[in-house]
Amino acid sequence: MPIYSYHCKDCGNNFDLLVGVTADSNAKKCTKCGSEKIEKTLSSFSFRMGQSSSGSSSGSCSTGGCCPTC
Repeated sequence: MPIYSYHCKDCGNNFDLLVGVTADSNAKKCTKCGSEKIEKTLSSFSFRMGQSSSGSSSGSCSTGGCCPTC
């Protein structure tokens, strides 16, 4: 089941919900105030390539593998 991020229009709370494929859209409520006035927001995600055990950086990063995305 996917996890979606939401923002409550009433109280400003940002929260995540685990949503099933057949979930009723009316069942989605703010986890803080219970309001149904919520909107789906973009979630951040992380992706990291595997690194070799030698410790050398083999990526294309111009900082030599020292930036937070490498």
